[in-house]
Amino acid sequence: MRKRLLVVLLLFSATAVTAFALPLLTSTAAERTQRFVIDRTADVDRFAALAQPATGGGDAGQLNAEVRAYTDLYGDSVVVVDARRRPVVESGGLRATDPSLAPRLDAALRNQAGQPVATVLPWSREDVLFARPVGTGTRVTGAVLLRASVRVAAGDVTQRWALVLAGALTAAVASVLLVMVVARWVLRPLTELERGVRAVAAGQRAAHVGVTAGPRELRALAGSFNRMSDAVTEAADQQRRLVADASHQLRNPMAALRLRMDSLAGRVADEGQRTYHSAVTEVERLESLLDGLLALASAESAGTALAAGRHEPEFADVRAALVERVDAWQPAAEQAGVLLCVPEDGGLSILAHCSDSDLTQVLDVVLDNAVKYAGRGARVRLTCSADRTAEIATVVVADDGPGLPADELARATERFWRSSRDGGARGTGLGLAIADKLVAARGGGLDVRAVEPHGLAVHVRLPLEPAL
Repeated sequence: MRKRLLVVLLLFSATAVTAFALPLLTSTAAERTQRFVIDRTADVDRFAALAQPATGGGDAGQLNAEVRAYTDLYGDSVVVVDARRRPVVESGGLRATDPSLAPRLDAALRNQAGQPVATVLPWSREDVLFARPVGTGTRVTGAVLLRASVRVAAGDVTQRWALVLAGALTAAVASVLLVMVVARWVLRPLTELERGVRAVAAGQRAAHVGVTAGPRELRALAGSFNRMSDAVTEAADQQRRLVADASHQLRNPMAALRLRMDSLAGRVADEGQRTYHSAVTEVERLESLLDGLLALASAESAGTALAAGRHEPEFADVRAALVERVDAWQPAAEQAGVLLCVPEDGGLSILAHCSDSDLTQVLDVVLDNAVKYAGRGARVRLTCSADRTAEIATVVVADDGPGLPADELARATERFWRSSRDGGARGTGLGLAIADKLVAARGGGLDVRAVEPHGLAVHVRLPLEPAL
């Protein structure tokens, strides 16, 4: 936007300066040309008046003296001829017999008007011919031809144009400075607002923008943004507190309920055992749901704190954590009939921007899903790699199980969502949502993708430790 605004304002300023400078340059050249023509026309008229006696057979001494003095003073050439084109006076190297002068002399002897003079410009160098008939009324007794140099007039035009262009350049420089000041004045509040929006998008709490200058509308917008940021922060805090408080408050009655259910284990008659076990299953499901809600609230709180920069950066060895969690999940995988395949140790550690506890929690969620849903006989392949160019560490957990339909892949990280193929019987639907929040808080990403010909792959990306 800054470039577009500067281009528009600079084009407008350049157009305004040009609109003033061009007419001024044109009028300056026209005025000097007009003065040049008037002066030389007056000189030609004077010579025509002095030439009347000489062309009629009288004494040409005064005319000759005037012409010689004029040529010496101005350097212009003058030729005076009679009605038969015989030279009466010739000065400055100009000759009546010059073929280039014949058309102008013939026109003057026929008492025809002279040609208009072109506007004198700084680069004009061609001499101008002025011709006048000699005589009174319709009786023409001769002609006067004056060849005038435009160099002096062109020099005057050059000086005046230099002054005009200097003024135009000064105005242009002033316009550029004014445009820069105005653009900064207008865009600085927008820059602050952009910074505030990015801060809010990054999860910074109560991000405010300080706008004390700029248009009144933008200052008002900045105030509205600050109020909105406070409202968003308060709403997020209330939501997290609600989830955390509700989960925490429900733990006590849930624990009491679990104790009562356990105490009834040996007192339920045979015909009530099925109902009793169903109730115990529901209690366990509620406990798992409460644990998930608390974990989700904790993940969101940690993400906000990390985005706001309130925690020191932590780094975890991705390869070591992956091997350790595979060992921990190996018994569960064997019981579910799932084979966990881990690549050979690459030797080099991969340090990612994530705490050990968060990375462990993310890997537990992904491995838990793979073991539960890949199906008996499935193979789960685990790989980790580091892209030093992009500064990204990637962990991939891929299985060759049934996978998910294309329309369900995008919903895999939604809260409380579970695939329809499992009948909604297992899990709380919070695992991948929690893992996604934890990874996003560290500046990474979590994607669920399909595997050909069938299966599912979870890609976890985390920023690498900065190179020294």
